[in-house]
Amino acid sequence: MPRRQLKGKVLSNKMERTAVVQVERIKALPLYHKVIKRRKKYLAHDEENEARPGDVVLIEECRPLSKNKHWRIVSWLVRGDIR
Repeated sequence: MPRRQLKGKVLSNKMERTAVVQVERIKALPLYHKVIKRRKKYLAHDEENEARPGDVVLIEECRPLSKNKHWRIVSWLVRGDIR
């Protein structure tokens, strides 16, 4: 069974070997015919501490690494830096 992969933006890298990644998805409301955005934050493992705020990354589901960390960064899609 393939592991789930999500694309998101790094918000914070202040923890050691951990990045906070925000994933945005678009959902349609059938009753009102309106499209809304929903966001969720995931803690992702970053072994080399390479993630910077603003980066767009691909995260993949993995075994539990800590209480809240069940994802790891697989690759960087866009490098960016928020100041």
